[in-house]
Amino acid sequence: MSGSDAGEGVTLSPVTSPAVTLLIADDEEVTRSGLRMLLAAQPGITVVGEAADGVEAVERAQSLRPDVVLMDVRMPRRNGIEATRQLLAEAADPPKVVVITTFENDGYVTAALSAGASGFVLKRLPVRQIAEAVRVVAAGEAVLFPAALGRMVAARPLGSAEALPHAALTGREEEVLRLMATGLSNPEIAQSLTVSLETVKTHVGNVLTKLGAQNRTHAVVIAYESGLVVPGFAG
Repeated sequence: MSGSDAGEGVTLSPVTSPAVTLLIADDEEVTRSGLRMLLAAQPGITVVGEAADGVEAVERAQSLRPDVVLMDVRMPRRNGIEATRQLLAEAADPPKVVVITTFENDGYVTAALSAGASGFVLKRLPVRQIAEAVRVVAAGEAVLFPAALGRMVAARPLGSAEALPHAALTGREEEVLRLMATGLSNPEIAQSLTVSLETVKTHVGNVLTKLGAQNRTHAVVIAYESGLVVPGFAG
């Protein structure tokens, strides 16, 4: 999936998939209700529930079993970081988590990504882009806004900068990781490198294993922290 700065009119590639079930977790009732009304009207999305804090988000996700949780980070009782970590650790078949936040420099977001979230979106984005992000994540891809992610990592490093130098990535694996950091999907990486999709999938799998990353988003966070990719990198 191609991506750009979260504040610069992101265009997400269309994804065709079955209806995605969604749980919305946000402590502000007006925001939560508004998102539910707007996202429920989007094609291919069924909103199955809401949660007002992190504890309720975990409980409702475990009972409702949505495909995706749209998770605010600043919530009472348990924040979105801890809720994400607990949900992904305890659920037998955990949902994908998309962090939703007001500020792209929110330090909580990078921590949530390292906890296993598949990406993040800004609350100010048009609802169609938030809906498409939900669909993309449900389909197994990540939602990345590289410039914003780079700024967040630079502002609040998570302490894993030593991970990449000792990961023994091959030259091709480093190249694939750099392209992942630009927000490219596996098919787009395959096209860029003129290799098969299966080859890219193998490289991505190797990268995640060697970095000890929970998903491709977490791998990109590590890439930024290590210095392999720097803010503003465009491939």
